[in-house]
Amino acid sequence: MAPAVKVEAHQYNPAVSAIVVQCIILPLLGGARDQAVVDENVAKLKKVLEVYEARLSASRYLAGDDISLADLSHFPFTRYLMETEYAPLVAELPHVNAWWEGLKARPAARKVTELMPPDLGLGKKAEE
Repeated sequence: MAPAVKVEAHQYNPAVSAIVVQCIILPLLGGARDQAVVDENVAKLKKVLEVYEARLSASRYLAGDDISLADLSHFPFTRYLMETEYAPLVAELPHVNAWWEGLKARPAARKVTELMPPDLGLGKKAEE
């Protein structure tokens, strides 16, 4: 599990969080997105997701056939990513998309979604 958690912390999360900040948080605060930052991080995220696609073609979850912290730690920012126009980055990769659909369908993930800040105007799309 440790390698998968390290990938999330050092490669996935920095890219996905930058996209979410630029596409959701800054506009909510009255700021403008920096498309160069978005584009740079979309390229980084694509590379990580390609690795995930290969990994998830061999196992149900990132660290094997059982869900682990490696999977769950992806949930918060991925949920917000799926509210942006960059959701197809996940949706277009069949194994990554199946992994995401499985994660968000879990009762605990649905509860976390309910507890996430409602003032972001999100919720309905991520739950679909």
